[in-house]
Amino acid sequence: MFGIIAVLVGIVLVGYLIVKKYYAPWSLLLVGLLLLLAVGIFTDTAIVAGKKATNSWLVDIVQVVTNLSKSTLAGLGLQIMVIAGFADYLDKIGATKSFVKVCAKPLEYIHSPYTLLAISYLVGQFINIFIPSAVGLGVLLMLTVYPLLMAVGVSRLSAAAVIVTSSCLDLGPASANSIVTSKLLGISAMEYFLEGQLLIGVITALIVCISHGFIQKYFDKKDLASGRITSEDFKLKSELIAAKAKSTQSEAPTFYAILPVLPIVFLFIFSKFCYTGVKLELITCMFLCMILSFLVDVLYRRDFKNCVANTKTFFQGMGRVFTSTVALIICALVFAEGLKLSGGINSIIGWAASMQNTGGVVMLVVMCTLLAFASILTGSANAAFFAFNSLLPHAAKAVNWDLIIMACPVQLVSGIARSMSPIAGVTIAVSSIAELSPFEVVRRTIPVMAIGMVTAIVSSVVLLG
Repeated sequence: MFGIIAVLVGIVLVGYLIVKKYYAPWSLLLVGLLLLLAVGIFTDTAIVAGKKATNSWLVDIVQVVTNLSKSTLAGLGLQIMVIAGFADYLDKIGATKSFVKVCAKPLEYIHSPYTLLAISYLVGQFINIFIPSAVGLGVLLMLTVYPLLMAVGVSRLSAAAVIVTSSCLDLGPASANSIVTSKLLGISAMEYFLEGQLLIGVITALIVCISHGFIQKYFDKKDLASGRITSEDFKLKSELIAAKAKSTQSEAPTFYAILPVLPIVFLFIFSKFCYTGVKLELITCMFLCMILSFLVDVLYRRDFKNCVANTKTFFQGMGRVFTSTVALIICALVFAEGLKLSGGINSIIGWAASMQNTGGVVMLVVMCTLLAFASILTGSANAAFFAFNSLLPHAAKAVNWDLIIMACPVQLVSGIARSMSPIAGVTIAVSSIAELSPFEVVRRTIPVMAIGMVTAIVSSVVLLG
């Protein structure tokens, strides 16, 4: 009973702090430490076992932070920082804009409003494989795809809703959640992408694409008839036009569009799917692509000093993501450790596993519900998944399922649920540019994402089982 109460109190307390806009990483860390303190006071459970124990249960509470920080920074944390640094560098030299422009170019030839809207989602989801930042991708699509949608007669709300959800599936080996899942499965991020995510992602993306076309058309007609929106909501705002004009001042040549694709290409070539003679780690791959991109930039611009100065962005990007994502990971892991040691999570998993015949499905629904709730509440797919991913092996084992059947849909659901959150970074960024309320935007995303969530879960059970 103590465990269940501790889990409920912990989740409610974190939810309250985040909804009240307290700093999310410290909120997670603080509640995690309180849970560990409660475990030390009310149970006989060892907070830290083995050689890493300090011989004082009070000090062990802080030692948990040390242990998790060391293990995270040495592996996952460094991977995420290097990916973010490379992404920021590509944005600095204009390669990211070139890539998005190339991908969005075919959309100019589609003149049916809601066909264009639906296909725009697919284009955005494809780009997300190479640009894993939801906020970064959302802003770029607002400057490229959004004006096209407005030009053919789609409302601001529909266009914004599609762009907010363009990164909902969190696909690709560069995604932080994908890296975490691949480590759980004991395979490379590229193997997880091709053998787990890809098929489920394609099916889910197609259903989301079709759903967007019909649902946004329905909302536009209904809201226009009721007066919730007016004809002005189908016109492009001058502020966005100005922002787009400003963004074109420093453009890179079209061939720079190949640079964001390089990591995926190299990870595929040097894998079991192509050539195994060379072993290429993710971090090594990102540094290799960074060096190649720098050489390309030097050869094109022929301004060595300025090109070297631009590389500062790489290391600044690493630092930026440490203060946001990596710090969030460590704090979320402390929170998760408190939940696990309380025993409440084990009780919930044991309850789900006791369901005869349907235990696996019940377990999957429980885990997906937990992750969806956490993602919506925190506005972050990373925070939710980092906090609870370590529960997946135990949950899968309890119902005799292969881990990938449990892990893949849960990982995808965490990203889908983020697109339903009014406090998600991408929702706020896109809504701000379009001059809309985030709550009005998620009113449009929630029905589509609910369909996507069900599709991801069902297709995973059917196709991966």
